[in-house]
Amino acid sequence: MLIELGHFALVLAFAVGLVQAIVPLVGAQRGWPGWMAVAEPAATAQVLLVAFSFAVLIWAFVTSDFSLRLVVANSHTTKPLLYKITGVWGNHEGSMLLWVLILTLFGASAAWFGGGLPARLRARVLAVQASIAVAFLAFILFTSNPFERLAVPPFDGRDLNPLLQDPGLAFHPPFLYLGYVGLSMAFSFAVAALIEGRVDAAWGRWVRPWTLAAWMFLTIGIALGSWWAYYELGWGGFWFWDPVENASFMPWLFAAALLHSAIVVEKREALKSWTILLAIMAFGFSLLGTFIVRSGLLTSVHAFANDPQRGVFVLVILAVFVGGALTLYAARAGVLEAKGVFGLVSRESALVANNVLLAVSCMVVFLGTMWPLVAEMAWGRKLTVGPPFFDLAFTPFVVAIAALMPLGAILPWKRGDLGRAMQPLWGVLALSLASGATVWAMQTGGAPMGPIGVALGLWVVLGAVADLWQRTGREGAARRLRRLVRLPRADWGKTVAHAGLGVTIFAIAALTAWESEDIRVARPGESFAHAGYAITLAEVKRVEGPNYISTMARMEVARDGRPVVTLFPEKRVYPVAGMPTTEAAIDYGFWRDIYLVLGDPQEGGGWAVRTYIKPFANWLWAGCLLMALGGALSLSDRRFRIAAGARRPAGPVPVPAE
Repeated sequence: MLIELGHFALVLAFAVGLVQAIVPLVGAQRGWPGWMAVAEPAATAQVLLVAFSFAVLIWAFVTSDFSLRLVVANSHTTKPLLYKITGVWGNHEGSMLLWVLILTLFGASAAWFGGGLPARLRARVLAVQASIAVAFLAFILFTSNPFERLAVPPFDGRDLNPLLQDPGLAFHPPFLYLGYVGLSMAFSFAVAALIEGRVDAAWGRWVRPWTLAAWMFLTIGIALGSWWAYYELGWGGFWFWDPVENASFMPWLFAAALLHSAIVVEKREALKSWTILLAIMAFGFSLLGTFIVRSGLLTSVHAFANDPQRGVFVLVILAVFVGGALTLYAARAGVLEAKGVFGLVSRESALVANNVLLAVSCMVVFLGTMWPLVAEMAWGRKLTVGPPFFDLAFTPFVVAIAALMPLGAILPWKRGDLGRAMQPLWGVLALSLASGATVWAMQTGGAPMGPIGVALGLWVVLGAVADLWQRTGREGAARRLRRLVRLPRADWGKTVAHAGLGVTIFAIAALTAWESEDIRVARPGESFAHAGYAITLAEVKRVEGPNYISTMARMEVARDGRPVVTLFPEKRVYPVAGMPTTEAAIDYGFWRDIYLVLGDPQEGGGWAVRTYIKPFANWLWAGCLLMALGGALSLSDRRFRIAAGARRPAGPVPVPAE
């Protein structure tokens, strides 16, 4: 009975969503307050219904209700409780239900905390958000029902994919979806503004918190996925330019551009067309990522490649919403005329350059991701676009963005002077170049990636610090320090986020340039040397886990005759799923990671063993966390909270002539 109630709650949420999508929109157009007021209780009812449905599905997984087809396909009685719960979104149907739950939660949040918005804009935003929810609820109910029953329930389930039975991947999808779906709010604000015919500084201030929250969650989600790939897949890499990785990275790039563009709308009422278009494209690429993951047209390690018909449904949603928004964008071009005028040397121009670089780099990733599909459909040729293409085509844009960032952040609005803007940065530039040159000399040749990464990383980090310091004025150091503490959180957030990007750039360059690898066959009791470490394969034994059987090695690592760490790499087999996995053993360090992988037994005796020394690997995750922390600090600034700066009652908004 509970399962049927969960299913019925989804049907009811679909009906409520239809009301929320239509009635407030009509009310806003006609100026009927009662009809507009329907949006808020409808948004609350919708999220409560979807939350109840999701809770029912969690209960079915926790209690191993094998009358549900979804539980049979993705769970087992011996699976640990954490992975029973995360199994809810470790599949297509459950992950889509999580998607809709987050979608309705964002809509309800706009209703709960959007009291400072003009009534008509709020009604239109909630109506557009509800229309997206209706589309995905229809997708679930008609093609991906998570509550489908089995006539004859089996005794046990078939278990979850072993690669997904991991804490990193347990939390990766929820954060990723918070980012994906959070961009729907920016889209809803953009469409509502186009319908209303009004894009101004207040609109830029309202849309920024939603974009910032989405970007922050997307950053955390991508970092968690990268970390999972690093330690779980046993390949030792952190990014493989996989289609699903690219699917989350593309909207992140557009969201970063949108975030910076909204600043210009708020401060100068310029770049209105840019900002609206970026809001549409950011969510459009989120939908495109959903299509890539769900359609099965592109192969990936962690895609839900099961039913192309479902992909077609998502493609229709993409075409309707993005196509409709772009049509409205073209029709309303007249209301997007910029008011602010700015010179070639100004912060506005720097942000335009930043947006162009981010947008073009995103299109490069899009081209590389989709080209194999285009080539197969057009010419019947199977092509693979791998890391060499992406590394070569994408890296120049990162270098250009990093080079521009400190100067662009310090330039004044409207019109600036390059000489004056560079005054606080000359020392930073000299130190960065000197550090890069020193590293180049110390490494005695080799790839230039490392020295360039050092110079660029320092330039971005110290440039962000210099920008923050120059905001304290030109008086004595003591007074400047007191002012530094009192600076708005948004200023601190910007500095931390930019510094996080600099740390990430340095870590990627260092890890790529200076990583060392050793692959060999070793017998139990045998030692070998690598990168100054003595590594001994002490023993290999069989270990039974809760729902797997492991072949575990004990490997002792020493340096200069002193023990450093004992690691236990594994090869696991999950009998129910019939699938092996490789569990790398990693000694995480501030300066380097020692990364050991146990391979297969060899015919002549011994085991294949891979050893990696990965310098500054943890700096990569730290850089991502700093970026997310910067977003959180900015979001906590009261000026950028939802409806900040809109506390005074807004007057009636004139309805544009049709």
